[in-house]
Amino acid sequence: MFKPGDIVARRSHKQDLYFRLIRIYPGQEGETALLKGLNLRLLADAPLNDLVGKNPAEVAYYRREDARTLYRKLHVVLEQRKGPAEPRDEFFEIPARVLHLDGDQEYLDQCLKTYRQLGLTATGICRSETEQPGVISEVLRENPAEILVLTGHDGFLSSKKDFRSLDSYRSSRYFVESVRAARRFQPNKDALVIFAGACQSNYEAILAAGANFASSPKRMLIHAFDPVFIVERIAFTPIDQMISVKEVLTHTITGMDGVGGIETRGQLRRGYPRSPY
Repeated sequence: MFKPGDIVARRSHKQDLYFRLIRIYPGQEGETALLKGLNLRLLADAPLNDLVGKNPAEVAYYRREDARTLYRKLHVVLEQRKGPAEPRDEFFEIPARVLHLDGDQEYLDQCLKTYRQLGLTATGICRSETEQPGVISEVLRENPAEILVLTGHDGFLSSKKDFRSLDSYRSSRYFVESVRAARRFQPNKDALVIFAGACQSNYEAILAAGANFASSPKRMLIHAFDPVFIVERIAFTPIDQMISVKEVLTHTITGMDGVGGIETRGQLRRGYPRSPY
């Protein structure tokens, strides 16, 4: 018998992804489970009889392999950031402020930890995808930022066929509404850089609402840390330079099938001279 909190995989998908079981409810053909990806920003439904329980050893191995992928990406990002040596004592840097709204507290905590590893200061606030449109303006007033992340969980509904309709997605409508509200607060796409979306989100609609970066061009699953790696490139690109969209996507885990965006100005400001105090 399965219960909320169990870690499971789906037989029908060759047990490729691990999920946490959120709740069980009646379905048309028996009991159905609502699942949340362990490392992917996906919500999915699955018949209870399609699930396979995973023991602690299997879960530990799955998490360890994911952590190795993250470590390799972190290493590459930090190495590429070094660049040519400069007399650092001549200049000081004012990094961009990051505001991250997430529908998942566990993912938010992991993202905040990764921001710190990347040398970024970020404010994290957990609000469900449905709550985000109603609170974003107030949250921005209380937490001024140059970079805004709006994410959580999403998914293309298996019963739908229209990839452009917002009705075909679990959460894309809320991401679109949140971006529109944020743009009413700050219309300038270089004064407030926005990433919005999650797994399989309606990429075109989110960009049209005013986001700089969004998921998912090919309705792919995206990794929990993909927004973080995009934020890192924005935050550490000087403000007098445009971010190469193609280049920034190479820093993500999912790549261009999962995330994309528009030309955007970097958000790193340098000052001179450095005060001795």
